[in-house]
Amino acid sequence: MATSPARRTLQPRPETAQRREEILRAAIATFAAKGYKGPLSDIAEQVGMTHAGVLHYFGSKSALLLEVLKFRDDEDVEDLPTRHIPGGADLFRHLVKTAFLNARRAGIVQAFTVLSSEAVTDGHPARNFFEERYANLRAEVADAFRTMCADEGVDAPATVDRAAASILAVMDGLQIQWLLDPTAIELGEATEFAIEAIVAQVLSPRRTPLSSAPAVDGTMIALDVRTSDE
Repeated sequence: MATSPARRTLQPRPETAQRREEILRAAIATFAAKGYKGPLSDIAEQVGMTHAGVLHYFGSKSALLLEVLKFRDDEDVEDLPTRHIPGGADLFRHLVKTAFLNARRAGIVQAFTVLSSEAVTDGHPARNFFEERYANLRAEVADAFRTMCADEGVDAPATVDRAAASILAVMDGLQIQWLLDPTAIELGEATEFAIEAIVAQVLSPRRTPLSSAPAVDGTMIALDVRTSDE
């Protein structure tokens, strides 16, 4: 019995893929400068097309937005063999490498920062994207911490989830400072310092000046700023 030929995945023609990338890069510039409310006509003008022409390639403005965000994430891993962030210690090296790369692509960083900030509002088309993105990243960073602890022969502390959230927060916060004044912040170096400090505290927790505070009589008291109902 003759078998039917295997179904092949259709790939866009090279000129179509190139045109889509041109639109995506124009959208990055527009969203970076004006946020999601930036008009499609601005994007269309940059690539010599009409409003309808842009929609022909992406269907809707919200679909274009999500493609911009996916395009940005894909660029971060395009040089990796698996096209996915690694695990263990290599994950933290990848995050540092990404920070140094971001220092050379302010437009993409600005677009991501603007859109992620806007996405906290109700009904924003990218809200689900960012919620899922941060949830997945926190889980992957926490797993990397557990892998590193196992490799170092230490028990993973209960603080790995907090540490994972802190690393992502530090990276995003440093990007905001750098975008506001690139001369004041060395994005790659500052990110590397913060990640190394957090990793060190997870692998080998040490008391710090914040662990205790001097009392009036010179003795040390625990520094606890939590509210009584926690």
